[in-house]
Amino acid sequence: MSMNQSNNQIIKKNLLIICRGAGDLATGIIHRLHRAGHRVIALETDYPAAIRRQVSFCEAVYDGSAAVEGVTARLVPALADAETDTETDSGINDTPAAHIASEKWDSSAIEAVLEAGEVPLLIDPKGESIALLKPDVVVDAIIAKKNLGTTINMAPLVIGVGPSFTAGRDVHLVIESMRGHNLARIITDGMAQPNTGVPGNIAGFTSERVIHAPAAGYIHDVRKIGDIVQKGDEIARIYPDKESYDNALSEYVPVNATITGIIRGLIREGYYFREGFKIADIDPRESELTNCFTISDKARSIAGSVLEAVSAFEHGVKIY
Repeated sequence: MSMNQSNNQIIKKNLLIICRGAGDLATGIIHRLHRAGHRVIALETDYPAAIRRQVSFCEAVYDGSAAVEGVTARLVPALADAETDTETDSGINDTPAAHIASEKWDSSAIEAVLEAGEVPLLIDPKGESIALLKPDVVVDAIIAKKNLGTTINMAPLVIGVGPSFTAGRDVHLVIESMRGHNLARIITDGMAQPNTGVPGNIAGFTSERVIHAPAAGYIHDVRKIGDIVQKGDEIARIYPDKESYDNALSEYVPVNATITGIIRGLIREGYYFREGFKIADIDPRESELTNCFTISDKARSIAGSVLEAVSAFEHGVKIY
């Protein structure tokens, strides 16, 4: 299968798959598809708010590249960058990251990353590159509270992960993201289970292992991912504005560990958020340090079902 590169389209070898989102769950999907030999392109927002940053390809937005378990995602800039004041899901509109206004990307730059055996990552929160690149498959793994624009006509196969989609209407297939007996089940008609707002149970802890911001502001990380902390330990500080953030003597709101365990996730240094925003995750199992740096069981389960759906599509097996 091939495409005419002169028309600003890239050559297809195996399937070309675009994944909307590159957080920890999406990274598990991207990683699995890439390892299975598919050419995968990731799309992200301009200022991602991953908590499990060590296993999230979206960190390439900030650092230019991000490696997870032997696979590297590399940022491919748009042809023209422009500062905007578009508000993101975090409520920020004055971030230091460049906001991307261009609707077009250089297909040769994307092709070069693919040929290097890496995953191109585009800053494209609206999915504008999908029409340009014409993928065989689109996977929406943003895990948002609502569908952020994915439609069933974006590709021959469109897969939605989580409760924001209806199979047969928004997407062809839905993958269940709720922990439990039906986790990663492929849904051909209807929706996944609604989000309960309660994190999965780990060693008897649910909501208490996830930390939400006690105030709005800019975060300064006192501890780092992988650190063992005791309940009540200070793990971060929230400063009300940029001036305060740069002044060590300024007043701040402390962020304390809610349970004893390992910091599995912690939002990026300097990130701005509103009160109540999810900013950290503690694993109560102190012996599970490697879990901070490897793809989770949940992400791998979901990724396996996405790969199953893609393989069926690739071989002409109709499952919807």
